[in-house]
Amino acid sequence: MAHNMDMSKWQEREQDIALQELIGNQAKVIVYNDDYNTFDWVIQCFTEICKHSAAQAEQLSYMIHFNGKATVKTGAMKELKPIKEALSDRGLSAVIES
Repeated sequence: MAHNMDMSKWQEREQDIALQELIGNQAKVIVYNDDYNTFDWVIQCFTEICKHSAAQAEQLSYMIHFNGKATVKTGAMKELKPIKEALSDRGLSAVIES
């Protein structure tokens, strides 16, 4: 019986480690406010590149305007790199933070 409890705790520990690794590998694309891009352009970029709904893209654009920046996408680094590059290619001030 004690052996099963030890195994269960070991399995829980392994799951915790796997979850921490997954969360630890999460990164975020942050877009900063600028004086060049229009709301319509930023919204279009977010819907086409980030696959956000129009309402979500609009909300993010206002957050960027009023707060100076916003996280527009989270995920694994390998998934975010092309998104960040596409946003940058369209003239947005985008960075990845982990």
